[in-house]
Amino acid sequence: MNNRILFSVLSFFVFHSEIYAQEAFSVATGKATGTGGVVSYSVGQVVYKTTSGTNGMVLQGVQHAYEIYIVGINEPEMDTSFSVFPNPTSDNLILQIDDYNNEKLSYQLFDLRGKLLDSKQITSTQTSINTGTLPSAVYTINIVKENQQVIVLKIIKN
Repeated sequence: MNNRILFSVLSFFVFHSEIYAQEAFSVATGKATGTGGVVSYSVGQVVYKTTSGTNGMVLQGVQHAYEIYIVGINEPEMDTSFSVFPNPTSDNLILQIDDYNNEKLSYQLFDLRGKLLDSKQITSTQTSINTGTLPSAVYTINIVKENQQVIVLKIIKN
């Protein structure tokens, strides 16, 4: 009696369960480029799934991961501190640069959508930025040295 119950339980799990595993014996992989886009593919895959929609059809299969290595980042070295005041501001903003030594610096004023609103060279330790015509919002000032961003400052316009 116990053997029948055990056999029944085991046969239930064997016949009514699904086992999921990766089933791929890829022989080759590649990338196809055309006017509609880029598709990566695997040759020799055993299982795939087709998904259709109003904009087209995708055959999903085995994909191989790309490994991305960061080799190095060239950041300009600066022993200078930057500040902006008054923050929040209403009309004029002062950009203060300590230890300014005639480096080729400029500022770029952006709104939060990324639209460039103002851009000028920095020629002294204090630079005045007119914000009187700007609507009340949050803005960013990028300090740039030789076409590389040095620092981003966030300002609030009342």
